[in-house]
Amino acid sequence: MAKEKTLVDLFHDTLKDIYYAERKILKSLPKMKRAAQSEDLKKAFEKHHEQTEGQIERLQQVFEILGKTARGKTCEAIEGILTEGEEIMEEFKGSPALDAGLISSAQAVEHYEITRYGTLKRWATELGMKDAAKLLDQTLQEESTTDEDLTKLAESSINEHAKA
Repeated sequence: MAKEKTLVDLFHDTLKDIYYAERKILKSLPKMKRAAQSEDLKKAFEKHHEQTEGQIERLQQVFEILGKTARGKTCEAIEGILTEGEEIMEEFKGSPALDAGLISSAQAVEHYEITRYGTLKRWATELGMKDAAKLLDQTLQEESTTDEDLTKLAESSINEHAKA
């Protein structure tokens, strides 16, 4: 009979999911930066690329705390979100609405990450993994800040330009 799955198993499974997602995001950010028309948006994507590298390192530390090898597992959610982003890049290339579309795609990614990191942090806390919870919270705060920064960028200039 198969062993009962526990919260530790679910935590590990979700960790593999977000690890895969972060690595996919890391690969897609340079493409989004190249597609962006606004210098501010290009800078935002560049900054998030650097942050994502640090987030991947933190995830590797969480895997270590768990005593597991850092390994990803295909995350269909992020695949779908990134595919939608690529469709926007193709369909709105060169148009005033492109950057608004890129921001919406980036925020869909951020919201997915915020959900995952919030859950993982809560589970790590419940499992008594204080160090893991601290690492996950650090990333959660970064993702939330990135989301807020994208909203400010959209509201300050990008959406107005998209209406042109």
